Amino acid sequence: MNTTISNSKLKASIKHSGAELFSLKNNQDKEFIWEGNPDFWGKHSPVLFPIVGTLKNNTYTINEKEYQLSRHGFARDMEFELIAKTDNSASFSLKSNEETLKKYPFNFELQLIYTLEETSLEIAYKVINKGETQIPFSIGAHPAIALPENFENYAFEFEKEEILRYNLLENDLISNKTEILAAKENLVPLNYKLFENDALVFKNLQSNSLTILENSKPYVKVEFEDFPSLGIWTKDQAPFVCIEPWFGYSDTADNSGDLFKKEGIIILDVHQTFHSKFSITIL
Repeated sequence: MNTTISNSKLKASIKHSGAELFSLKNNQDKEFIWEGNPDFWGKHSPVLFPIVGTLKNNTYTINEKEYQLSRHGFARDMEFELIAKTDNSASFSLKSNEETLKKYPFNFELQLIYTLEETSLEIAYKVINKGETQIPFSIGAHPAIALPENFENYAFEFEKEEILRYNLLENDLISNKTEILAAKENLVPLNYKLFENDALVFKNLQSNSLTILENSKPYVKVEFEDFPSLGIWTKDQAPFVCIEPWFGYSDTADNSGDLFKKEGIIILDVHQTFHSKFSITIL
């Protein structure tokens, strides 16, 4: 099942499977979300929960008991329930169940709320602790912005002038090796060589937004003030780029496996609710 919301400027469509955004069009019917061609990447904008990235050996421990979680967690592969709908907004819910408890022994509710305002789509996350213990989790977004022109026609414009230091991935894990993304006046021209070693992982970015320029003109802006970390990724020769606001990231090679001690993890107290949001604006 799918749900579509709209206003006078935009139309967004969301799959109930994974509560995944798969289309965002302007009123000229131009598509801004990657189509999901599996020859490159069969997703559009998955939600990453209860982990972001990869665990060492795909394994973690809680109270010395081992559990298995695949890359980016299970939420993106599960059916969400539509719990509220208006013309320009839709809310989806995933609750812990027998299946999730085998992989992740915590009682939770995850909500995604999509809202269109003018030329922006806001995507809000709520994580509700419904159990009697603290919950450790990470959460992140993975929207793939469609780039219909030649990849080299695009550039990133970061909100702030800063040293763009990112961590390299090794075997899908975060390494201590870092590099600096070369920028001139906040601008970074795009080319596929930037992604030869997989995603660029910025643990503590100062910028709260990133604008994609098409032929030097503003194209799409992603704002992520609530999120401390950012991943940027594409596949070689793919006509899209993913701008990924994150709380948390992959394990390090020397990670203990204890999820409560994982770098970047959020610890949510009993009966508390975590809120965060980001937005995609068509320019």
